[in-house]
Amino acid sequence: METLLEIKNICGGYSGETVINNVSLRIEKGDFAGIIGPNGSGKTTLLKLATRVLMPYRGSISLRGTPVAAIPLKAFCREVAFVPQDTVINFPFSVEEIVSMGRIPHLKRLQRQTQRDVAACSHAMAMTDTACLKDKMVNELSSGERQRVVIARALAQEPLLLLLDEPTSHLDIGHQIQIMDMLRTLNKDKGLTIAMILHDLNLASEYCNKLILLDKGTVYAQGSAEQVLTYQNIESVYHTVVVVSNNPINSKPYVILVSREAKKCRPHST
Repeated sequence: METLLEIKNICGGYSGETVINNVSLRIEKGDFAGIIGPNGSGKTTLLKLATRVLMPYRGSISLRGTPVAAIPLKAFCREVAFVPQDTVINFPFSVEEIVSMGRIPHLKRLQRQTQRDVAACSHAMAMTDTACLKDKMVNELSSGERQRVVIARALAQEPLLLLLDEPTSHLDIGHQIQIMDMLRTLNKDKGLTIAMILHDLNLASEYCNKLILLDKGTVYAQGSAEQVLTYQNIESVYHTVVVVSNNPINSKPYVILVSREAKKCRPHST
């Protein structure tokens, strides 16, 4: 299996403060990896380090064996696309214009788009079911539509690796499943390698073939959903009582939250 992204013993953070401490992991070609963990565990910081938004204090990050710091930025963006958690678009661009911005890494300065670029954008909109929105202004879209457009812009880059920071945040369950199903189709049918931050542990269990559980800036556990989503791991990291059962449809781990009131009502064992 080819390793696309390899992170070795990295430490990093902000203004000299360490948020990520001695983290090592690999994203293999074809992975659909989920990065999970409580608030403040370093998930977003880890993606910022992986995408060169932040430079690590020490350790190494390589893309297909080449240190990312040695890769020209445009070349890096042709292979890695990043969808942040909150994308602010202050101007009334059309959907087609937003998606076309994904072709910037492929163009020289002031170069006009070629037929190849137009085709890449059309393909990205087709894959995300946004072609019907192409003439709409982005500020007229619903949250689910806007998220699909931002993902289409990333896909227009034609990356080998797609990184996403909580792509289902602020979405209702119907739009969450729509986005996750779309990403799984891209992963399985188009061979796109995906790594994403998720807060919903059940979505992570349902869709991801590999999970990376962070706690206090370190990797607490990584592996399959069955290996990572144990009640012992979850209670230790999230400091809350849960029940982990098997999803009746596919037998994957399913996390059931237990409220304080429910704990009081729980029958005592005899």
